[in-house]
Amino acid sequence: MDDAGFSPSISCSRSSRLPPRDLRSRSFVPSLRSPFSKNPHEYGDRFIPMRSSMDFDLARCLLTGSWKQTDNLAPASESYQKILAETFSMNRTRILSFKRRPLEIAGGALQELLSDGIVSHRARQKRFIPQSPVRTLYAPELFDNYYLNLLDWGSSNVLAVALGNTVYLWDANKKSASEMMHVDEDHGPIASVNWAPDGQHIAIGLHSSDVQLWDSTCGRLLRTLRGMHRYRVGSLAWNKNILTTGGMDGNIVNNDVRIRSHIVHTFRGHQLDVCGLKWSDSGRQLASGGADNLVYIWDLPAASSNPPLSGNEWLYRFQDHVDAVRALAWSPFQSNLLASGGDMDDQCIKFWNTQIGACLGSVDTGSQVCSLLWNKHERELLSSHQNQLILWKYPSMVKIAEITAHTSQVLFTAQSPDGRTVASAAGDETVRFWNVFGNANTGPFANFNYIR
Repeated sequence: MDDAGFSPSISCSRSSRLPPRDLRSRSFVPSLRSPFSKNPHEYGDRFIPMRSSMDFDLARCLLTGSWKQTDNLAPASESYQKILAETFSMNRTRILSFKRRPLEIAGGALQELLSDGIVSHRARQKRFIPQSPVRTLYAPELFDNYYLNLLDWGSSNVLAVALGNTVYLWDANKKSASEMMHVDEDHGPIASVNWAPDGQHIAIGLHSSDVQLWDSTCGRLLRTLRGMHRYRVGSLAWNKNILTTGGMDGNIVNNDVRIRSHIVHTFRGHQLDVCGLKWSDSGRQLASGGADNLVYIWDLPAASSNPPLSGNEWLYRFQDHVDAVRALAWSPFQSNLLASGGDMDDQCIKFWNTQIGACLGSVDTGSQVCSLLWNKHERELLSSHQNQLILWKYPSMVKIAEITAHTSQVLFTAQSPDGRTVASAAGDETVRFWNVFGNANTGPFANFNYIR
């Protein structure tokens, strides 16, 4: 076969690669003959090298003459040079790479470096999600009712849970429980609890349609809000100084707790019990879910411009669910992203873009969706069901973990201020704590304890 049948890379490779033993006896002179010439005696006007076939380490060695100094090298250095030469000879095509320059080490240091574990490939540790709670509280008289909201975790790291006519506080810092308030049979039982942003004040919705505001630090009743609803107040949500209440009568009321005439606006849209209320992180949009299978998005600026007790002024109304909607959760990492979950006949988690009013997707979970919580540190979503907690990866909605959390439906969940620990409460009269969003080996919870 003539020279035209050879590729330039093969030709350059044969002319440039010299055995290490010939370094002293042969000098490197690049050929001026064009590799594309058909005539072996014809020379081109220039030499065009190919990087993929060049041995830069050998060229540097020949140009600098460093191979002449091998007579004065120590035995350990000669061993190192031999290892280095063998390594380069085994993989010459990867001489140039976008990596940090190797450490310059003396004789014997290579073995010590490897033995010390400095040069190693560290595999990414697989995240461990525990299947058992890190703490369990006994919670008698916890109502098994889908339309109530009886659990909330405040910014001061205190968990509030309503048991019958009594609200108990569990301080995660002190690891102690205490009774905060009790109502009589004429006003109770308690239908909802929700902490104010300061972590000191808490709102309590009653079956009598009243809402009480308490100072948790001293256990003192500050005021009672009346006249918003005709029946029980099953949902509450704070937005700075505005306390939003949702009633069994279908009304949603904004209350300014700083003024005497606290009712500043009423949203009218739901025809049945309002069982879910969530303000967005920006405080500009309110999401509500009801027993009429509807999800509404309300706009705060639009509500502020209208007089109290105005009519239908929702921003969007979503009708895709086929059962009651109580589970609502705004995404912490993407504005205008809302997740909602339906009851037994629906069993779906749906995602909404509240800026354009569009459904982004839906997932059939195979069970009623009681509550939803976003992970504040990863793009993950936690849902509670009949007796399970399921952790999903968003947006693929691949199941990361399934936890058998209780022996009955997991109605209520709350997230710690740092976003790592989740508390769940169920009809089996227990409150359990899970490190589903954090490290299973850390956290303020351990052992078993009673709430009363």
